[in-house]
Amino acid sequence: MDSSENYRAVRERVVAAAQRAGREVTLLAVSKTRPAASVRGLAAFGQRAFGENYVQECLAKQRELADPGLEWHLIGPLQSNKAREVAAHFDWLQSLDRVKLVALLDRARPPGRTPLNVLIQVNVDDEASKSGCTPEQIGALAAVVRTAPRLALRGLMAIPAPAADPRRRETAFVRMRALFEELRRDHADIDTLSMGMSEDFELAIACGATMVRVGSALFGARATTVR
Repeated sequence: MDSSENYRAVRERVVAAAQRAGREVTLLAVSKTRPAASVRGLAAFGQRAFGENYVQECLAKQRELADPGLEWHLIGPLQSNKAREVAAHFDWLQSLDRVKLVALLDRARPPGRTPLNVLIQVNVDDEASKSGCTPEQIGALAAVVRTAPRLALRGLMAIPAPAADPRRRETAFVRMRALFEELRRDHADIDTLSMGMSEDFELAIACGATMVRVGSALFGARATTVR
């Protein structure tokens, strides 16, 4: 299928899964490693939110596209030395995982912009090689974000461990939903649970996702990484 058919098919599946779950779900197009032309193509079909792993790669696309209507999410790990650029040029950070970053981001967010939307990344499967705070650290990190006036706590994000057995992925998704609801008891206005990718986004929606991150199902096989 070409990109328009891919986009239509994915949108239809997201909408159908959202209707079954009885909630609105946002589709985030994961455009990491994809050229600006691919982003422009999906934007022409109406897609506005795009997810990137690498700060410099995303900034290059922003300069090339110069489209103020696009919404940029950093979904990859954030290094401290990139916090200023993320605060200045992104709309969402989905990978906050430590207190140190909060003050850096808050100080660097331009006063004229709306607060930077923040999701706390949770290492739900306790993978040694994966970023994210532990479930036990969520509450303390959320409380610190709440003290930062130029940041807006929106919810949680997770990338569960790959598993051929969908029951294992479902277990991780269900646990994330429980952690999300627990956080909402202290912060009733949070509204975003970002989980689920191309191979499992319908299952993630059924388990509570309000945002799904889809790349290969929209763009095809992953291209060579460009940073």
